[in-house]
Amino acid sequence: MFTTKSFIKKNKIGNYLKHVREHYIRDDIFCGFSCCETCSLVESSLTEEYVNKCSLFKFNHYLILDTNIILEQMDVLEEPIIGNCIILHTVLKEVKHRSLPIYKRLMSIVDNPSRHFYIFTNDHHKDTFMPQKDGELINDYNDRLIRKACSWYMDHLPNKKFVLLTDDRANKNLAKEDEIPAVTTTEYVKHLDEQVALGDKLKKKDSEVQKDAKSIFPPHLSTSAMLIGIKEGKLYQGTFRASRDNFLEGFVNVEGFEDNVLVQGRKGLNRAVDGDVVAVQMFDKTEWVSPSEIVLEDEGVSEENIKDIQKNENELKKNAKNSKKDEIRPTGCVVGIIRRKWRQYCGILQGNSDGLYQIFVPADSSIPKIRIETRQAEFLRSQKFIVTIDSWPQHSRYPHGHFVRALGKIGQQSTENEVVLLEHDVPHSQFSEEVLSCLPKLPWLITDDDVKKRVDLRGIDICSVDPPGCTDIDDALHCRPIEGDRLEVGVHIADVSHFIRPGTALDLEAASRATTVYLINKRIDMVPELLSSNLCSLRGGEERFAFSCIWEMDKEANIINTRFHKSIIKSKKAMTYEEAQITIDDKSKNDSIAQSLRNLNMLAKILKKGRLQKGALVLASPEVKIRMDSETMEPLDVEIKKMFETNSMVEEFMLLANISVAQKILEDFPDCAMLRRHPTPPSTNFDPLVKAGKHLGFDMKIDSGKNLAQSLDDATCETNPYLNTMLRILATRCMLQAVYFPSGAMQKDEYFHYGLAVPLYTHFTSPIRRYADIIVHRLLAVTCGADSTYPNLLNKQKTVELCQNLNYRNRMAQYAGRASVAFNTHLFFKGKVQDEEGYVLYVRKNALQILIPKYGLECNLFLATKGETSNIFEYDEDNQTQKAGNLIIHSFDRVVVRMSLDSKNIQHEKFTLQLVEPFIEGFSVQPLGQTEMEVDTNEAKTDKKRKSTSEKGNNKRKS
Repeated sequence: MFTTKSFIKKNKIGNYLKHVREHYIRDDIFCGFSCCETCSLVESSLTEEYVNKCSLFKFNHYLILDTNIILEQMDVLEEPIIGNCIILHTVLKEVKHRSLPIYKRLMSIVDNPSRHFYIFTNDHHKDTFMPQKDGELINDYNDRLIRKACSWYMDHLPNKKFVLLTDDRANKNLAKEDEIPAVTTTEYVKHLDEQVALGDKLKKKDSEVQKDAKSIFPPHLSTSAMLIGIKEGKLYQGTFRASRDNFLEGFVNVEGFEDNVLVQGRKGLNRAVDGDVVAVQMFDKTEWVSPSEIVLEDEGVSEENIKDIQKNENELKKNAKNSKKDEIRPTGCVVGIIRRKWRQYCGILQGNSDGLYQIFVPADSSIPKIRIETRQAEFLRSQKFIVTIDSWPQHSRYPHGHFVRALGKIGQQSTENEVVLLEHDVPHSQFSEEVLSCLPKLPWLITDDDVKKRVDLRGIDICSVDPPGCTDIDDALHCRPIEGDRLEVGVHIADVSHFIRPGTALDLEAASRATTVYLINKRIDMVPELLSSNLCSLRGGEERFAFSCIWEMDKEANIINTRFHKSIIKSKKAMTYEEAQITIDDKSKNDSIAQSLRNLNMLAKILKKGRLQKGALVLASPEVKIRMDSETMEPLDVEIKKMFETNSMVEEFMLLANISVAQKILEDFPDCAMLRRHPTPPSTNFDPLVKAGKHLGFDMKIDSGKNLAQSLDDATCETNPYLNTMLRILATRCMLQAVYFPSGAMQKDEYFHYGLAVPLYTHFTSPIRRYADIIVHRLLAVTCGADSTYPNLLNKQKTVELCQNLNYRNRMAQYAGRASVAFNTHLFFKGKVQDEEGYVLYVRKNALQILIPKYGLECNLFLATKGETSNIFEYDEDNQTQKAGNLIIHSFDRVVVRMSLDSKNIQHEKFTLQLVEPFIEGFSVQPLGQTEMEVDTNEAKTDKKRKSTSEKGNNKRKS
């Protein structure tokens, strides 16, 4: 049955057109109750056996949920004490439109039969559908449909009781006029048996400012005022990023500005939280200042005691007055919030204060503390738990939030892993049944039809080279001589796109996750293990589908021709980097694999030399390997990863394959090829590097990547062999992040990859762990005629949205990996005190930032106690030095420091450093004796375990 609505509309040329809309309605939609004798019976989890225990009502009842309840109170709805809920289709559509994450959380409840949720298609039922009135707002129309459905249920099943749950005051009042029982979430929860825990989960509304409440922050502009200001060029829109070194400082990344806009102080930050999209007002150029040289850590200032914050703000103002002209940055203040990027945060309670209101300290130090209301503070003191922000009133020093759920006891490794994943927004739930149903059934066999569609390379001696313990092997290589004294070189990549078809649940899940995340003792796969570690993994001795990029080269690594095709391969051997290196170096080995590896290594050296001559950068960042106890999973040792020539060999051919594929897909898809660019950093980014080089007597040229690469090559010192590495680490910090983008969204001169010094680049070589590579495989398959296209693949706007998610997920995965390393490093150092060699990376006004190469750690050595000025050191801002008597400390000077882990603040454990060498009277400490180097009471036991522990689970990390 159809219902129609027609309306007259005048077009651009003055003619009147009649529009007719049809809406499909039915008379066979099930109400959800098995006892109903009128409706056709369909499976439903609504049941009389489950009883909603709210003392407001003296009868068992079924809840009908308003839209705002689901959008704002999902943390409450996820609790099992609430059940027998009817979700109207009108509500479901609006939730999906307004928040896809909330929609997914709701559907996971609906899919759980123990929760007794039922979706009623009210907007297509003949008795509950109503047409929208002329001029009626969509929200009012939806509310009217909800009330109509409630009334229908009450008439349809008079023996059942129904309650509308709504936090919308107007909708609640109108419902009561229609004699529909209606209550707010707060009213309902307060009368539940378990209201203590649930009460903490209620989202709090913005608090009304009391007449005597003093405003701490300036008011935010309205949305309309911000939009007008941005349109007129008086305001600028950008993403706010909190400083990692100074909690009273941040930056706003404004598109089109060469430099980020600096914001300082509480009023300058004006309630912006890291990741928020904000409107910023620029100061007059005479008021621009330089970023602070002060390291400021929030040490837990209480809400009542703000003297320390005021003192710190005074330090910022003093620093601003002394800003040098060549170091000032565009400066402004946040005047409004365009879009909040609030999410769930992990952390702990601060201190031991009593009462209903508590201060929550997030694990992420860039997030401000959060004021929560809780009745279970005593329990939560021992827990790490999740909080979400609800609002940040103008009169409150902290944002207001509510408790979501406890994660586990503080310090437990399982808890910390969960914290790392949640804190970095890493999707890590189990794959759903819908996703798993997309997987091939075992046993999986290659058929004759598969062979006909692919190039059969099973007879070629192909091998893979990866880190030890790697199970998600997505690349393999071969090199063999061909006629004319030439070499055939092949890069063979797992054909993941064969198993993941566009638009399936598996495809959508992989696109959402975007990347595999590697923690120290855990891997969060982008795709189910059946694919990542089995059917797609190019394991030795097993037949697998691959996508091959094959070059014909001469022995000078010049490419004569390139071809791409889908293939079937059978890797002869899966090797580690070390095994491959031993094979190359062992002259007694002359089998086909050994010869192949030697030729690959020879060609790779030529390719790398050519890249470096074109200006490719060789940067550095300490990569740490943590050896774990196989039984207890506790860290046994922390060390820098050992690199072999074979690491570079594999890297060179992966880079070459990515470049070759980028050229091919751009040729056939000029508007929607997924590429990867590395933007040229603004010149001001290089200020720390240029300044450090100048003080060391090196002229760091930054006008081009090639000149920078040459400057880094020339900056060596015989007396300090680690100096060049530190300069490269410093150069790495100056870089912008590489990002994915569709070719049609940028001009061609913007495609350039600064770090690699190539005009065109993409990701093709790791589809098991990167979704971008799957998209590139699909594009390449179309160019080769191996597969057909589909609408979203050629939709530039869809690709732009996909790239935004990929860039975000990749960044978060990187941060999560670092956080996992940091936690396990801290775990290893607990109870230990030792002296280690280090180097001064930065000289700050109140601290030295020390790099400890042995462990890849960077720690602050503070030169005075908090809140005091040093009477030993004198800071020279012009030369970036600290002077103590006749001794001058420069960047990159060698030092010896005493390391210990300060666990007083269990939320933010940190290393405490004391200076051993050079010795400064009244400041340095004497070297430790040999017997004092380690105070681990389980030393002998640890050593015994260390000897028997093999290196397992080293995760795959390739460029």
